[in-house]
Amino acid sequence: MKGKKKNMNAGAALLFLIFGLLFFVILIRFFTIQLTGQVEGRVLAEKAEQKYERNAVIPARRGNIYDHKGNILAEDTPAYTLIAILDSKMTTNKSKPKHVVDPKKTAKKLAKVIDMPADKIYELLTKENRVQVEFGAAGRDLSYEKKKEIEALKLPGLIFTSDSKRFYPNGVFSSHLIGYAQKEQGENEEVETVGKMGIEKTFDDVLRGKDGFIHYSSDLWGYLLPNTDKKVEKPENGSNIYLTIDKKIQAFLEDTMTQVNEKYDPERMMAIVADPKTGKILAMGQRPTFHPMTRDGIEESWLNELVETTFEPGSPMKAFTLAAAIEEGVYNGNAFFESGTYKVGIDEVRDHNKGIGWGPITYLEGIQRSSNTAFARLLNAMGTETFREYLDRFHFGVPTQIGIPNEASGKILYNYPIEKVTTVFGQGTTVNAIQMVQAMSAIANDGKMMKPYVVEKVVDPNDQIVEETKPKVVDTPISAETAREVRNILETTVTSEHGTGKIFNLEGYSIAGKTGTAQVPDSNGTDYLKNEFLYSFLGMAPKDDPKLIMYVVVDRPKLANNENGSVPVSMIFNPVVKNSLQYLNIKPEKGRELRTVEVPDLTGMTVEKAIKTVSDAGLEPVVIGKGNKVVQQLPLSNTALIEGERMILKADGKLSIPDMTNWSKRDVLKVAELADLKINMIGNGYVVKQNLKADSPIKKGDQLVVNFKTYEEKLLEQQAAEEEEEEADMEENEAAAE
Repeated sequence: MKGKKKNMNAGAALLFLIFGLLFFVILIRFFTIQLTGQVEGRVLAEKAEQKYERNAVIPARRGNIYDHKGNILAEDTPAYTLIAILDSKMTTNKSKPKHVVDPKKTAKKLAKVIDMPADKIYELLTKENRVQVEFGAAGRDLSYEKKKEIEALKLPGLIFTSDSKRFYPNGVFSSHLIGYAQKEQGENEEVETVGKMGIEKTFDDVLRGKDGFIHYSSDLWGYLLPNTDKKVEKPENGSNIYLTIDKKIQAFLEDTMTQVNEKYDPERMMAIVADPKTGKILAMGQRPTFHPMTRDGIEESWLNELVETTFEPGSPMKAFTLAAAIEEGVYNGNAFFESGTYKVGIDEVRDHNKGIGWGPITYLEGIQRSSNTAFARLLNAMGTETFREYLDRFHFGVPTQIGIPNEASGKILYNYPIEKVTTVFGQGTTVNAIQMVQAMSAIANDGKMMKPYVVEKVVDPNDQIVEETKPKVVDTPISAETAREVRNILETTVTSEHGTGKIFNLEGYSIAGKTGTAQVPDSNGTDYLKNEFLYSFLGMAPKDDPKLIMYVVVDRPKLANNENGSVPVSMIFNPVVKNSLQYLNIKPEKGRELRTVEVPDLTGMTVEKAIKTVSDAGLEPVVIGKGNKVVQQLPLSNTALIEGERMILKADGKLSIPDMTNWSKRDVLKVAELADLKINMIGNGYVVKQNLKADSPIKKGDQLVVNFKTYEEKLLEQQAAEEEEEEADMEENEAAAE
């Protein structure tokens, strides 16, 4: 017994010693933590703050992009991000699950709505140790309509967070100039909108603004603790950018370019409309182009062709050769010369009719016929070094500094005698389209050459102008007298019997300009492609006091047999210039017939009387109200319209949407403006579908989605439908025979 008791005492002593040591270690550890505030080198206060202190980002609103009249070209609109809850702990009532119960079924149904394959969705939904997942780009920037479509699937575990997306209400609309912005995940794993092209990229820092934040103390579940301080730093919203682009003139341009693109399928097209008095670019477009929302078509051309690419301009360069010859006093329009060919050392310059020429003709007729030999002789008269100085005066070979990145400078090829001669008629030397417009402004603006620009002003969120572009004279290469004489001569290329630009003659307005048919260099740049040409026209109107310059380039269109290359060019130039002059209220000139209608003021009239007035004037009335009195109209009164155009009348009472099938974008925009609708235009050409049914009621702020298709797309669909019908008939006949 004594031995047993002795062993028990020894065991008890050992246990006492062990627990004593443990208590001593814990006590030392406690005092150490109290004194240092650290565990394993980590500050406990920081860990507590991380657990109970919350920081939330308050996103800044990205600035809008407007045209020069304040019409929205790009803005942020509400959007939604799709999230899948995977944690079963989120479900407290099994009859109403809050997590994804059936990943396979969910993936299969969801794949039909978002742009992600079912197997990829299933892979996301079955990830281990994940509370929730997102779906990347396929699940971001979802519209309200798409959100409702997903909710209609009634799949448990799918939720949405509110967000915003970049919205381009006009669809394909100077897309390479405006560019696009998209959401990207940054280094801190936060998703932000980043400009990727055009103005969106160039002015990304200006548009983006600065995010704010809120800092507060929370409980274990993340809720704000009562009676605690919170720190809020408000976001600084991005500034707004106003472009010089005019929405209506740009719409004119987009419509006509789409039509020509459908019919002639050229390699590329470029067009610019500018104000020669200020240098403002009122419209600029190109083909191929892309839709800034979907990026459809962007792979065909990433470049702003009007600024970033160069080409041999051909005969429009003769306008500047003529200006130099007149300024130097060596031009006499009544003097004769022998057309056909002109020797330059061992080389020979030929007129465009294979060097046959037209015999002895005057220099004026030579200009009207676009004779290369006439301009070669004018170069000889003024001297090659003198003309080289004029190339510098007109600022060829240097960027215009228009404010668009990656502007190409072009190259003046002026080393050998033959190169000096070919430069006078636009061969060898290269330019970009903006340079040609800038140089032409000197002829249109009485010798003062205006710097082109596309950004009119930058306005901060408080509506204060922080940056504004003013018109700038960059040079005065010729006198006002020379400019007027050049305009008079260039008008005859459009009006004379021998003029190469007769197709550009407009009823009601005088046009001065120069056509171009330039050879296209091969890929090596050592020779020219056979029977491949770049057609163009650089013109202005009205001739005596030009309000517009327009430059159109159509590269290698697919012409019909014996069809003139100026035809597709004129299909863009003529309607755009005519409609733009009418829109700008430039009255037709006396003595020039014009089948147009001046729009009366219809506001206050009864709808019945207004419809009769519009119809009697040769216009097509469209009413978007159920009342009896006209309260607004588009176009406005005193605007000149071409016979047959639509006149949109807004009546009092409840508004309704008309059937816009086969309408142009221009007419759709009239309805959207009068009804104050948010509009999303998809595709090009003419209306084939609208989300709001014809005659259905509408209200301010409603979303109007309009799908457009070109004639070519319609034709292909029709052909496919006919083929399917034929196949169905064959199968039916075969079945009947069996």
